[in-house]
Order: sequence, then structure tokens, then C-alpha cells
Amino acid sequence: MLIGRNREAKRAYGFDEIALVPGSISIDPVDVDVSLRIGDVGLNIPVLASAMDGAVGPRLSVELSRLGGLAVLNLDGLQTRYARPEEAILRIVEANLDEVIPTIQAVYREPIKPELVAERIESVKRSGAKMGVSVTPASAATFVPIAIEAGVDVIVLQATVTTAKHVSSRHESFSIAGLCRSTPVPVIVGNCVTYEGAIALMREGANGVLVGVGPGAACTTRRVLGIGVPQVTAIADVAAARDEHERQSGERVTVIADGGMRTGGDIAKAVASGADGVMIGSPIAAATEAPGKGHHWGMATSDSGLPRGTRIHVGHVGSLEQILLGPATKDDGTLNLVGALRNAMGVCGACNISAMHQCEIVVAPALPTEGKKHQNEQKVGMGN
Repeated sequence: MLIGRNREAKRAYGFDEIALVPGSISIDPVDVDVSLRIGDVGLNIPVLASAMDGAVGPRLSVELSRLGGLAVLNLDGLQTRYARPEEAILRIVEANLDEVIPTIQAVYREPIKPELVAERIESVKRSGAKMGVSVTPASAATFVPIAIEAGVDVIVLQATVTTAKHVSSRHESFSIAGLCRSTPVPVIVGNCVTYEGAIALMREGANGVLVGVGPGAACTTRRVLGIGVPQVTAIADVAAARDEHERQSGERVTVIADGGMRTGGDIAKAVASGADGVMIGSPIAAATEAPGKGHHWGMATSDSGLPRGTRIHVGHVGSLEQILLGPATKDDGTLNLVGALRNAMGVCGACNISAMHQCEIVVAPALPTEGKKHQNEQKVGMGN
């Protein structure tokens, strides 16, 4: 569509602008398969916990593995900078609003300690749990070998935007292909939002790609840099790259929607748009097992030059098990996320994740408010 003389723009869609259409048959939610594979690692539920210090620590990693998902621990975060990370977390949580960013920047100046990298991973693996770890391109060469030796199951190479080719006059380009070839465990790479960017990462050998730039509640990249693509369109474009890559190579890469999902309905829409699984932060940070005491902050918040994140308060909604598997005690869609996904898939007639990719989608921006006048009035009344 034209946005001005000789200037075109593509219309893109977010979760609130679409709806899923019921199928011609329905399936009992109990019979729906929501399992996920990343390389040779299998998960019973298609949920990864974002590598944010307020969301993931060793305790939560063990619990999420027990429930069938995978937590991703940030190896560039507080867990590897401090022997007692809870003290640093408390400084961030208790900081006044105008002191949050300087406090985070100060706390993250503490150097990363390689011995803590191994210690954190080993503490999780001793329980028999599966876990992933997140590294940046700058730290991968140092920390990936330590993580592999400690027994990690999945490596996540993550930056705000990751491309297969990076040009810089300051340093050599990091070889994603080299990392994927040399690492004996699956490698997820992200983040990306375009067909071209995604298929290039897949050709480098990534076992999975993360989709999303700036949709998370704690991320301000879209406001600070003006960069991002609404998640439904981004997921659909990356899913198309996955399908084309599979046709060309015979290899299937896992597409993981990263950020912007708060409810079970959001997750169902992400899967219907083409995602094989989801990575979520705010819902995980609201679990009583999360280290952030009901808060979390974006991974780019500590940037010394241009922070692109903020601290947000999510409170404690319930245990991790209640958030993911129920039972729900509220009607706002924030509890029993996997149960909601199962129900949505059943209504759409999808027996598994791949079948859900064929679900009919309609553009329906009025769906969240259509016929909800009295519900909205009740919420206003409760707020007063």
C-alpha cells in the first residue's frame, strides 16, 4: 500500500487484529499433541522461558523442565556475575522509578565469572532437568564450551536483531555457521522478523529461530529505535522461510515466537500463524518460582549507551504449574496457558502443532471488544 508518493509499505498484523476460525471438526483437548522438537531435544509442551534475569533462575529452570518445557538462562546476566544474584536483583526491584536504569547499568558492570557459568548449569543438571542457555555473539566463544562441558541441552545465540552477515570496521563478523557446526547440541538463533533474515539464519545451520523484535512488555526497542514488525506478520513470514528451507534442504527448523504473548489466546494465535513453539517472559516472571519477585526487565536494559528495556511489575499470579497447566482461578486468560492452547487447537480441529498451522485466520480488530460493553463497564467499576 502507498504511504506517500513513490513510497510503499506492507500492512502488518498483531495478535489483537486477528481471530482463529473454528474448524469443521473438533478434537478433545486431551487428544491434542502440543509437543515440540528442537533438533534432537523433545519437549512435552511448546513453551520456552525467556532468558531474562527476572524470569529465569536455576529453581525455575528445574520446575519448567518438570512441567515439560525449557527455561533459558542468561549467561550474560546476574546469575553468572554474582555468587548471590538475589542481592543484585533486590537492588533493581527496590530502586525508585527514576533510578531503575542507572541501577541496572551499575549492577551489570560486575564482570561475568566463568566458574559461575558452570556452577549454575550443573546445579540444574544435577536434578535431571533439561535447560537452555543464552549467549550473545560477543560472549559465545568464551561461554559455549563451558556450557557444553557442564551438560547444557540447548544453546540460544541471541541479540535484539541477529543476521547471518554482520559488517563492522571494529571486529570480525561472528560465524553462526561455525557455531552451529561445532556445537553438539541444538542451536537456536535470534531474533529476526523477516523471510529473508530467517532463511539466511536457517542456511547457516540454526536448529531454531526466534521471531520478534520489541514485542515484549519489558522491551522498548520499538519506541527507542522505531524498529519492529507486529508478531502475526513476522511469524507468518518466518514460517514461510521455514517451509521453503525444508523444501530445499529436507531439514526442518523450529520457529519460536518470542515475546508479545500474555494469554493463552495469544499463544494459540502465534501457533496458528506458523510458530512451532513460544518463548514467553512476563507470564513466567509472574510465577512464584521466578527470581524477580514479581518484576522483570529487558535483556538490553543494561546497555551503557542506549538502553532498550525497562523494569515492569507483573506481580505474582500463581505457581509456574498453575500459569502453564492450571487450574485457572481467573477469567483473563493468564492462567493455564497450555490448557488454553489445547482447547483452541481442539476447536480448530488441529491434532498437533503442524495441523494448527493450517487453521483459518481472519482479520478481526473488533474481536476483543465486540459485544463486551458490560464487561468493560464492570472493569471500570472495579477500578473505581
